[in-house]
Amino acid sequence: MISTLFHAAFYNPLYNALVALVALVPGGDVGVAVILLTVAIRLLLLPFSLSAARTQRAMKDLEPHVKELKEKHKGDKEKEALETLALYRERRVNPFASILTVFIQIPVLLALYWVFRYEPFSSIDTARLYAFTPVPQHISLLFLGLISVAGKSIVLAALSGASQFLQAHLALSGTMKPALGTGMQGDVQRVMGMQMRFVFPVLIGVISYTTSSAIALYFITTNLAGALQEWYVRRALRPQS
Repeated sequence: MISTLFHAAFYNPLYNALVALVALVPGGDVGVAVILLTVAIRLLLLPFSLSAARTQRAMKDLEPHVKELKEKHKGDKEKEALETLALYRERRVNPFASILTVFIQIPVLLALYWVFRYEPFSSIDTARLYAFTPVPQHISLLFLGLISVAGKSIVLAALSGASQFLQAHLALSGTMKPALGTGMQGDVQRVMGMQMRFVFPVLIGVISYTTSSAIALYFITTNLAGALQEWYVRRALRPQS
């Protein structure tokens, strides 16, 4: 049931969009189609991402007030929670907005990844196509005539890892910058920051190399889009002097 719903709502629409792009791109370049579809999906999700970023920034601005409430009601968790929620309501901040945004994006991005992962595009699965989806007359698995999207590329894998590092670096020094603190919370934030900066880029690079160049192109595109989004959010949310 869940699998059927996932394919009907996410996988099949994205597959049809990718096939249509391959039909429209000159030469039927699958690599270019992968980049265009990834950019289109990121743009569609941009309002949700910006909403989450604004929520993160607003909650960060409220951290001193939340800390005061913790000190004021030390030992009374219920009173602390009630007044913290009241503070969020007063400042019109929804702490659950970013969680909702993540839940919206996850199935879309997973479907996009799986389309690139499991559809070889050496042939078109016409059973998945809608009646209005154009069938490509020519399909090129050579990205820009140079790199096979069905094969492995150490260059693209390295670029996917580097782009992940760039995105993580910008995020951790911007809207996702961890609060300075001590104790368990501070330790957890530091560990997560280290993982995002150094472990995730290596992981993404390995996945990109062990799967296909199509996956590498997907990661490179979505990471660069994320980095641009972080830059835009910083400018949009920059305090006015």
